[in-house]
Amino acid sequence: MPAAKRLKVDHTTVSRRVAELERSVDAKLFDRRPDGFVLTEHGHRLFAIAEAIECKALSVHGVLGSPVSTQPVGRVRVASMEGIAAFYLSGRFRELARTHPEIVIELVTERHLINLTKREADVSVSFVPPQGARLKVRTIGAIRLALFAAPAYLAERGTPAGSGDLQQHDFVDYVEDLLAISSVHWLLDVLEPESVVFRSTSLAAQQAAVAAGFGIGLLPLFCAKREPALVPVLSDEVVVMRDVFLSVHEDIEHLGRVRAVTRFLTTLFQRDDAYLTQF
Repeated sequence: MPAAKRLKVDHTTVSRRVAELERSVDAKLFDRRPDGFVLTEHGHRLFAIAEAIECKALSVHGVLGSPVSTQPVGRVRVASMEGIAAFYLSGRFRELARTHPEIVIELVTERHLINLTKREADVSVSFVPPQGARLKVRTIGAIRLALFAAPAYLAERGTPAGSGDLQQHDFVDYVEDLLAISSVHWLLDVLEPESVVFRSTSLAAQQAAVAAGFGIGLLPLFCAKREPALVPVLSDEVVVMRDVFLSVHEDIEHLGRVRAVTRFLTTLFQRDDAYLTQF
């Protein structure tokens, strides 16, 4: 049980204390499931109160004029898709660490959208606005995608002169029946290719396949810019955009550590707009 590991106690101790807490408040706070505990509605309400108490407790030193640091402290779990997490966010969180060294980022990647209502994460950065009760969702930026290929592939197969030539080429794409988020199947914004020679659920694997000369791929600029072996294809003609949504549950949006992370992400995407959307 993750909670037991974090508290450095036996999992039976955590289960016993949860049971004692439920008896003391005379309410069921968790649903027990094979994959762990999930907060009930009563649990969410109590969690919000506990978070508010923590926030107040952390402000005591500041109110009393104590020299103890009042900087935001603790972990913040950020959920995002593999590509934007690995190729963009992970390195840039170093900037946040310089200004807020006591915040620990946990960057979680899944093929499906993480459920903020069930507290699987604190903050979500995604190309799709997540669904759920009491979520605060806003657009913080956009990314551009473009067609790319390896020089070796273009030397062998030729460079498309226009979008009408694309069906004569091989493509790298997602594994269709394993796509959990339809909006990341962005190649369909351009065409439904007749020849797909390589598929992967991983954007990193797709980019590696394109760079190896498998075929043409539709890749985010933030991803392709890290691979000098890639050449843009029809960059003026093929333009695919996706909005970036920042989401947080309203119960925790006021917490200092969460507020610091959401401010950082908002500023980051505004600052890097040209990097994310222009060649």
